[in-house]
Amino acid sequence: MKTSPALYRQAYQTMLAARLTEEKLASLNRSGKIFGGVFLGRGQEALSVALGIHLRKGDIYAPLIRDQAGRLAFGDTILDTMRTYLGSSLGSMRGRDGNIHRGRPKEGYFAMISHLGVMVSTVTGALFARRLRGETGIVGATCIGDGGTSTGSFHEGLNMAAVEKLPLVVVVANNQYAYSTPNTSQFACKDLVDRAIGYGITGHRAEGINLESCLDVVGSAVAAARAGEGPQLVVADLLRLVGHGEHDDAAYITEEQKASLLGRDCLLLAEAALLEKELATAEELATWRRDLEEEIENITSRVLREPAPDPDEEEWNAYASAF
Repeated sequence: MKTSPALYRQAYQTMLAARLTEEKLASLNRSGKIFGGVFLGRGQEALSVALGIHLRKGDIYAPLIRDQAGRLAFGDTILDTMRTYLGSSLGSMRGRDGNIHRGRPKEGYFAMISHLGVMVSTVTGALFARRLRGETGIVGATCIGDGGTSTGSFHEGLNMAAVEKLPLVVVVANNQYAYSTPNTSQFACKDLVDRAIGYGITGHRAEGINLESCLDVVGSAVAAARAGEGPQLVVADLLRLVGHGEHDDAAYITEEQKASLLGRDCLLLAEAALLEKELATAEELATWRRDLEEEIENITSRVLREPAPDPDEEEWNAYASAF
């Protein structure tokens, strides 16, 4: 699938919004305003946005801990992001769940259960339920890390989806480490995309640091699933440019890896491509950044003044409101 200039610009703006939002979250975490883990998607934004932007209303999306760009592309907002991380009772999770578990299940936006393969099974089950209800033309998608492909839930979910020919798209962000465990200690196959053959499904390979490649390849995979061609597995190599979380200094990532092609910043590469292809000017890029920084600051100030949930006054039945 060939990406249009308009879609490329939109994807870049979403990547930028995700990057700046997460930089603010990291700052809030360091200042003690956030309770719980903070996991940044720096280096993964191109792949993440490519999945969220190709989905549409009615689809199922189960993002993971480094999918802020995909979340925003799917319709999440900076406001609800801040509300969840800062524990506001006005957010979609009403300040009563872990900050990385936000979602709106009624709208097909699933709250993350775990990043260790579980969402593959969850989306597979949801797609099968939709089929039993007679719903067609939808796609279910999730993004997983290389480490998660070694779990039982990944196998069970993907195997069922393959047997039932469900419209499932699984995007694997191979960031070279399962936390601190390198690929060499995780799997013996030459390439993770080869696993598609074993399941009898279609495999795709994207350049994880190249926005155009991610948009083209993931777009083709989503279109194939929507057209009834069964599950699609997309694998993209990249390097996590930060620690596993803000608590981790990533000392295990080698200097050689950081200096490699995979160590390049996908956001900076996308910026350079916009200028080279004359899809945006330097003035536009500066304006987009300035406007987003102002929006994020205003939203943060607003949310910091919002009330936290009151355990004595509120109904704590999460199931009733979520579904």
